[in-house]
Amino acid sequence: MKIIFKMTLFLILCLYLAILSKLILFKYIPLSEIINHFNFTYDEYHWRSNNFVPFKTINFYLFLADINLNIRIENLAGNIIGFMPFGFILPLLARKFQKLRTVTLATFCLSLTFELLQLIFEFGSFDVDDLILNTIGGILGYLPIKLVILFARLKKKRVNGNVNYGK
Repeated sequence: MKIIFKMTLFLILCLYLAILSKLILFKYIPLSEIINHFNFTYDEYHWRSNNFVPFKTINFYLFLADINLNIRIENLAGNIIGFMPFGFILPLLARKFQKLRTVTLATFCLSLTFELLQLIFEFGSFDVDDLILNTIGGILGYLPIKLVILFARLKKKRVNGNVNYGK
């Protein structure tokens, strides 16, 4: 039964990563045009549209932008919510991802991979704030699972403790 659960989780993770890739890398590009973006040309405009300054975009959307509230929420909360499943699935899939540090690092690395692909292949723009928000999302997805794991361990200790006391 445990192997079926793990295989199901792995398939869900693969489906999630495919959907995330479509939403992040190919949201503005039709699938038929993707191959044309695998080039290494230098486009000065593209390099100027990237953000390498931490909290610049977050600050813009929170305090400076004169745009619709829905757009603000979509850009800020979307980056957080989009990576919550990653932080949720990893600890269930493998024991080594049951520590906050490991999930945080894995989420950061996944986000960095997406951002670098956007930068190199011009699928979008690199934004260091996306790294921050995505990593926060992974952490927020991890926390409920960690609480469940902790409560399950406490319950198991109590049950085992009660059995030992009864002898």
